[in-house]
Amino acid sequence: MRAIMSFSGGMDSTALLMRLSSEGYNICCLTYEYGQKHSIEISRAISTIKYLADNGIDVEHKIINLESAMGSFESALTDEHKDIPEGHYESNQMIQTVVPNRNAIFSSILYGHAITVSITENTDVIIALGVHSGDHEIYPDCRPGFYDALGHAFDIGNWGSERISFYLPYIHENKSSILKDAIESLKVLNLDFNTVFKNTITSYNPDAEGRSSGKSGSDIERILAFHSIGRKDPIEYVDDWELVLGNALRVEKDHEGIK
Repeated sequence: MRAIMSFSGGMDSTALLMRLSSEGYNICCLTYEYGQKHSIEISRAISTIKYLADNGIDVEHKIINLESAMGSFESALTDEHKDIPEGHYESNQMIQTVVPNRNAIFSSILYGHAITVSITENTDVIIALGVHSGDHEIYPDCRPGFYDALGHAFDIGNWGSERISFYLPYIHENKSSILKDAIESLKVLNLDFNTVFKNTITSYNPDAEGRSSGKSGSDIERILAFHSIGRKDPIEYVDDWELVLGNALRVEKDHEGIK
């Protein structure tokens, strides 16, 4: 069984990698360098691949440099002169973190790679991404309809597409569900949950030492997810866990009040 997946080094794609590994897929991970200010996620991805290799799980890993093509796209994630917005993940200001056409570009490269693997190895291939329901409010390229349309376009635009399919197991799930799924996958793999997720990063504005801010929308969502499953996030934050959790809970309460 062959899988090609987008692997950012973040929480969602890491959980997806663990799921695919536990299901016995022969996996190739593509990590994209696109001019993102939080490029530390790439080194975290490399660390996770090494951890798997040290535990007898070999995963092919390619880093694709798209900085010249995407580094100038309008987004707070790529523009050094724009601050990363803070607050709830679904707040309107988080639209500043959208990178235009990002997932279409990523998926197109994944699809081309999958077609190549399918032809050279005479096999079916799944294309896996860790997009989830929490992304739907702010990121249009994470919604089910987008992938339905994209899959149709790729299908009619390629020979051999009948052997390629999208695999989006979290598309209707939230971050808490993703963590619970990872717990089950890691049991199968006999790997340590805290070690795996300490290697990840979700923050869009980590400090120079790689510590997560705890204040960006992506941080807030992650903190609340760990809290919801009764676990302390193993990554290092600028402030201690009680402070970042307290802030996340206040942001969530304020957001619910606005609704």
